[in-house]
Amino acid sequence: MIHPSAVIEPGAVIGNNVRIGPFSYIGAGVTLGDDCIVESHVVIKGPSTIGRGNHFFQFASIGEACQDKKYKNEPTELHIGDFNIFREGCTVHRGTIQDKGLTSIGSHNLFMNYTHVAHDCVIGSNVIFANGASTAGHCHVGDWVIIGGMSGVHQFCQIGSHSFIGGGSIVVKDVPPFVMAHGSHAVPNGINSEGLKRRGFSAEAILEIRRAYKVLYRQGLTVNEALTELADKTEQWPEIKLFTDFIQNSARGIVR
Repeated sequence: MIHPSAVIEPGAVIGNNVRIGPFSYIGAGVTLGDDCIVESHVVIKGPSTIGRGNHFFQFASIGEACQDKKYKNEPTELHIGDFNIFREGCTVHRGTIQDKGLTSIGSHNLFMNYTHVAHDCVIGSNVIFANGASTAGHCHVGDWVIIGGMSGVHQFCQIGSHSFIGGGSIVVKDVPPFVMAHGSHAVPNGINSEGLKRRGFSAEAILEIRRAYKVLYRQGLTVNEALTELADKTEQWPEIKLFTDFIQNSARGIVR
């Protein structure tokens, strides 16, 4: 059902069984997949490709031009997967040509009230942004990450899969997978063991992750020394390989 007061620009592609509420706007260049729900007063602009089953609540602004002063109205894009929830006042901006020209969001994510995903971010799947959480431009957020309310992630930072950012944190360095970080500036506070249990990680895997965390953060080693210490574990434990690969590839350096 499309409300008579909604504006659908020519060139927009609307899937089957889509509901668009009063006073919402769907711009040209938007592809909106099947079974999406767009509540009242939502703005979706393009070029944006949006999968099926997404739910956009009132006053969300999706696919708008970014806030980077270098942006000169180039036709950059936004890609969104399936079954995401964008709550009231959520904002998501398209990419810039200074990166890959694309902001990308996976599937089954929850973006609570007044959250913000800036230009060129890459957000995985099963992620939660709590109220007011924001990522600056070019951030990468892995799968199953939780970013606590009113937290801010500095541009170009990477947040590893299964990590947890406590509420009110300011993240200025990369956060490795499985790590809980909190504070301003955020520092590591153990591993996200409860989250790992809920996602079916074995007790043995969680124990190995905990041991790897201690090698990195509790033995007074440099990062390179810790990676050397953990090298033998990576063949047996894919979780440790994910952990060490992230650290080796970190450009900004990790939280310490």
